[in-house]
Amino acid sequence: MTSSQKAELKSQIRAMPTWLRRSIGKASELSTVQRIIKQHQIHTICEEGRCPNRGECYSQKTATFLLMGATCTRACAFCQVDKGHAPMPLDSEEPQKVAQAVQLLGLRYVVLTSVARDDLPDQGAGHFVKTMQTIRQLNPETQIEVLTPDFWGGAGAGQQGQRERIYKVVKAKPACFNHNIETVQRLQGPVRRGAKYDRSLFVLQVVKEIDSCIPTKSGLMLGHGETVEEVVEAMVDLRKVGCDRITIGQYMRPSLEHLPVQKYWTPEEFDQLGNTAQEMGFSHVRSGPLVRSSYHAGVEE
Repeated sequence: MTSSQKAELKSQIRAMPTWLRRSIGKASELSTVQRIIKQHQIHTICEEGRCPNRGECYSQKTATFLLMGATCTRACAFCQVDKGHAPMPLDSEEPQKVAQAVQLLGLRYVVLTSVARDDLPDQGAGHFVKTMQTIRQLNPETQIEVLTPDFWGGAGAGQQGQRERIYKVVKAKPACFNHNIETVQRLQGPVRRGAKYDRSLFVLQVVKEIDSCIPTKSGLMLGHGETVEEVVEAMVDLRKVGCDRITIGQYMRPSLEHLPVQKYWTPEEFDQLGNTAQEMGFSHVRSGPLVRSSYHAGVEE
C-alpha cells in the first residue's frame, strides 16, 4: 500500500460516524468459532466478509456458512469475498464438515449462503440441498435459512434453468429463502456486476409460486448514492413479488479497491425506513446501520 493510499484509508476511518464503530464481540466467542471453522476447513461469510455482528450472532448460536469455496465467479464492486481467479472444485465432504461444525457449536439456527458458481452445471443448487440434508441428519432441531445467488448463468442460463435450480432448493424446505437485491434499480449495474434487478425479483417470485408457505427475504445496502424514494420503490417491488422479510443496512467500504461510500445514513433514517417497511406489510424488518442479511435471522418479531 502506498503512502497516499494509507493516508486515504486513515481519512476514511476518521470520517466514519461513531454509530458504525462497535466491538466485534468477546474474544472467547470469536476464537471458539474460528478454531472449529479452521479445523473443519470450511468458510463463513461472518469471517470472509468481516461482519461487525459476528460476535453477537455467535453468542446467540447463529452463524452463516459460506458454501462452495471462498472464490466467487462474479465481481460485485461492494463485496469483500475473493474473486478474479478460477474457483476451486467442489469439496464433496463440505456438507458433512458443515453439519459437524453445527453440531459442535450447538447452533440453533443456521444460514447457508454461497459464492456465485457460474462454472457449475446447476450453479450449486444441489450442493445447497445436500448440505441441508446432512445438517438435519446430525442436527434435527436446527433450523436452516438459505441465502442464495440468483442461480443464473452457465450452460443452462435462462429463466427455465433458473426456475429448476430454485425448485431444487425450495423442495428441501428451508426455514426461510433469502436472496438479496442489494441496491436500488438504478445502481444495479455499477454495484452488482453480473446480476440484474428483475432477475433477483424473479427468484423471490418463483419461490412463492413453488411454495407460498416458505418465508422469503431480501436485503438492501445503503450508501451507494440512492435516494429515499428509490429505496421505497425497491421495497414496493419486493412486496409485489410477495417478499415477507427485509434487512436494510449501511454499506461500509471493505478496501480502497471497492466502491467508495457516497453517504452514511443516520440511525434515525434507518428507523424511518424500517417503519415504512412495516407499514408496507413486511412481517420481519431489520433496519439499522450495522444490519446485515443474517442479522437476528433466527429471531422472530
